[in-house]
Amino acid sequence: MDEHRHHEHPAHEAPQHQQHGEKAEQIEEAAHAEHASHGNHHAMMVADFRRRFWVSLALTMPILALSPDIRDALGLTWLDFPGASYLLLALGTAVYLYGGRPFLRGLVEELSERTPGMMTLISLAITTAYAWSAAVILGVRGMTFFWELATLIDVMLLGHWIEMRSVMGASRALEELAKLMPEEAHRLSASGETEDVPVADLTHGDRILIKPGEKVPADGRIVEGQSALNEAMLTGEATPVEKSEGDEVIGGSINGDGSLTVEVQKTGDEGYLSQVIRMVEEAQQSKSRGQDLANRAAAWLTLIALGVGVITFLAWLLGAGRELEFALERAITVMVITCPHALGLAIPLVVAVSTAIGAGRGLLIRDRNAFERARNVQAVIFDKTGTLTEGRFGVAALAPVGERSEDDLLRLAAAVEAHSEHPIAQGITREAQERGLAVPEVSDFSAITGKGARGTVEGRELLVASPGYLSENAVEVSEETARAVAGEGRTIVYALDEGELIGAIALSDVIREESRQAVDDLKAAGLQAMMLTGDNEEVARWVAGELGLDDFFAHVLPDQKAAKVAEVQERGLLVAMVGDGVNDAPALAQADIGVAIGAGTDVAIEAADVVLVKSDPRAVVDMLGLSRATWRKMVQNLWWATGYNVFAIPLAAGALAGWGIVLPPAVGAMIMSISTIIVAINARLLRMPE
Repeated sequence: MDEHRHHEHPAHEAPQHQQHGEKAEQIEEAAHAEHASHGNHHAMMVADFRRRFWVSLALTMPILALSPDIRDALGLTWLDFPGASYLLLALGTAVYLYGGRPFLRGLVEELSERTPGMMTLISLAITTAYAWSAAVILGVRGMTFFWELATLIDVMLLGHWIEMRSVMGASRALEELAKLMPEEAHRLSASGETEDVPVADLTHGDRILIKPGEKVPADGRIVEGQSALNEAMLTGEATPVEKSEGDEVIGGSINGDGSLTVEVQKTGDEGYLSQVIRMVEEAQQSKSRGQDLANRAAAWLTLIALGVGVITFLAWLLGAGRELEFALERAITVMVITCPHALGLAIPLVVAVSTAIGAGRGLLIRDRNAFERARNVQAVIFDKTGTLTEGRFGVAALAPVGERSEDDLLRLAAAVEAHSEHPIAQGITREAQERGLAVPEVSDFSAITGKGARGTVEGRELLVASPGYLSENAVEVSEETARAVAGEGRTIVYALDEGELIGAIALSDVIREESRQAVDDLKAAGLQAMMLTGDNEEVARWVAGELGLDDFFAHVLPDQKAAKVAEVQERGLLVAMVGDGVNDAPALAQADIGVAIGAGTDVAIEAADVVLVKSDPRAVVDMLGLSRATWRKMVQNLWWATGYNVFAIPLAAGALAGWGIVLPPAVGAMIMSISTIIVAINARLLRMPE
């Protein structure tokens, strides 16, 4: 059974110093610099696409007015002035060079990497359209494509701008982890005096004093003192862990109400927290990114455009014996039409709608690629404390002795516990409040170190103590009382009145009601539900049994959690990990999809791909459903964006020219516009699955 340790509020908070230790400062500054650099670069790219879009859109307006097709259709004959064609060329050149620059630069990168995709297709279309149109202005017979060129660049810039805005910047996980370490340590000299030194100055064998409420500055071993340490941020253990002489402590954990003298065993990069930082960094960097679906479609369309364009040119010039200008116009019409405006918006529009829907339901998507992969998830691994459970103790059973009632036992125990900050004490007092009991005042309160608390209530000495206290003082517990409070995952405390046992109280971590539905829904969808926890085997088995989990892993430290996720992945399963603490960060980064509970730590949130704003595990089911619905919309949009080519390309190539049917560029542009409208409407029809 867990022993009962009481905490009192320290008289003062630990002092906050202005100077960082050298090592902590280096870690934090490096993480911050990396984040700032990546984040600033990302922001600059978003701003660049936005600026290019608005400038290009402004230049497109006069291009539309000056283009012969549109000018004649609108009756703007007064715009047919001398030099109008050269002004059109100048405006088209500006849009091509300024608005098209990101795509031309992307073309060079894709070709250098031998991975032609969207940038290659866009560049091919705008370059052929521009070169041919410029040639026509300078004397070659044919039609210009300047308005198609300008609108294509506008739509592609808009699509990339929307897409980039939906993608989060670089992770701040390392920066947040570094903040867990204190800035200075109280080092003890040989004479027993203390001096405050930067954490980076600590060496092996140094002895440091850790005062009540302070963070442990380095990994080490206790040489003097006794206290309960809160390691929940690191190990996931909900209950503070009792530590005494000879026990090891972890840097970053929080001391309770006792003073400790610790001998430093690990410093700097050797420390446990530094290892967690390194694991998060490595796991994040090793994540693969699947090739974008639109890029794959663009790669195929690039090959089709080039192949059909060349065949069209040769067929008309050599096969049909038509003039050079006609053959070139047909080939260029094919290449321009093959790059549909809708393809540039097919994915970004769905992403934007999906992101908005998710945000409205408490799902913040940080990594789009991971979110898209979530549709194929086969196993969901939950952290226990704070995710499946509420991370707080609740009264599970009351066993009064003799004629006493449950309420009487509870109100007396709550009176003694009223001045304690221990999670078990808070669970007892909370239960008394929820029952509306009148809790009497306590006097002469004192903590029994590591064993419980005592006080005078209604003129009698009452104790609330651990099983260890009863054993030491030979207080016997009847089998009937023991059975009444027995159960897996329970912590038992006993109440004594003037040394006589008056009852037992069982407490356990409270399982969220939402967790049951979440697990049931996952299993109904054919997914496996599992649990990782730093708690002991008994507690883990009880929670797993209550929820009907497929598997669980208990007493797992952070580095082991990442390994356990990898173990499940080795079973051939695509894994989503759901957690809320620093202890979950490496596992979140290792998983195929990391999902953080929004009420958790900044570290977990920064290491995750998707953040659940509310601490409701049912949102995981919503996230997986939205991922599948989003993917379906993406596929539908890509079919709409590219499917019209089945009809448009043969017509543009002149396949029906023998019957007098030749697709003019203007008609091809109209078909592209219709395709774009369909794609936009289809994206807006995306809904969260019920």
